Amino acid sequence: MRPETEAELADMIASASGPVCVRGGGTRGVNLNGAMLETGGLSGVTLYEPGSLTLVAQAGTPLVEIEAALDAEGQRLAFEPMDHRGLMGTSGAPTIGGVVAANVSGPRRVSVGACRDFMLGVRFVDGTGTIVKNGGRVMKNVTGYDLVKLMSGSWGTLGVLSEVSLKVLPKPETAACVMIDGLSDADAVRAMAKALGSPFEVSGAAHIPAGLDGHPVTMLRIEGFAGSVAYRADQIAGLFDDMAVRVDRDLEAVTKSWAWVRDVSAFHGAEGDVWRVSCTPSDAATLAAKIGADALLYDWGGGLIWARVTQGKDVRARLGEFDGHATLVRGTGQPKFQPNPAPIAALSRGLQQKFDPKGILNTGLMG
Repeated sequence: MRPETEAELADMIASASGPVCVRGGGTRGVNLNGAMLETGGLSGVTLYEPGSLTLVAQAGTPLVEIEAALDAEGQRLAFEPMDHRGLMGTSGAPTIGGVVAANVSGPRRVSVGACRDFMLGVRFVDGTGTIVKNGGRVMKNVTGYDLVKLMSGSWGTLGVLSEVSLKVLPKPETAACVMIDGLSDADAVRAMAKALGSPFEVSGAAHIPAGLDGHPVTMLRIEGFAGSVAYRADQIAGLFDDMAVRVDRDLEAVTKSWAWVRDVSAFHGAEGDVWRVSCTPSDAATLAAKIGADALLYDWGGGLIWARVTQGKDVRARLGEFDGHATLVRGTGQPKFQPNPAPIAALSRGLQQKFDPKGILNTGLMG
């Protein structure tokens, strides 16, 4: 199934008698039982007002098309969504609907927020085939729900997005990266916390225990106007003058370095399962040690751990109870998402029954 209009999408879902697997660009490796429903036919930027920092696009619009339109006006998606293709070994083109459905957010989340924080509105078709719009005239009684937040990160289990409205931001004039060499994981997390807690507006904080040269490197990104970036980079470097610090001020090199972090390029082409662990940054090094990973990457100042492990290793069992959750990004044999505590699971079931009473949308994906 490949609808070309929202009305066709609604008719297809309304007439569906069994499970439906929703797919945008197919880049995140989600393969479920059921009839395939591809959203790529719902494509195109329907409204872009650079002056008001607002963009509206159909859900199947390729992300590259949106980024090109924004770049022409000196703007961007500030939450820098990850490109999963290298990590997952997939092809296709990421779509804006897929980004929103999975709440895909890159390194800049630590400073500006997640994808859902830039959402202004949504249109979607729920599991009964009803078209729902956030704001204005709503064609279904959903009073009390924040539909924008609800749909961002729901992975197509509550409805199929047909259109999204986003806030965009200007691109910075330049960027620099302060790098600290040789830190242990625990010391790196403390250094990132120090930088993020400073007044110098760090927009990215990552640590790689084994960088391109095989040695640990901690990365701190600064963005903005050239004069401000130069000053802030020097101030950040000065916070660590007792360590091995260097500053990269080449915009192209800095951009490539952070795309490498964003897309977890260190794991591309390497065997094993890949997990992402969201946690309290101060717990990151201890939790990572429990995992016993073959390779690690810390992002969000330690609030996100990427771990590549031996195929089939049960990371959740190794971690035990902790303040956060572990998601299986690449691999099979275990639930993709960590099971919710009973009260939250009950709320989730209630929402799914409300929006998808037939239980047909991406069945089993989120438990």
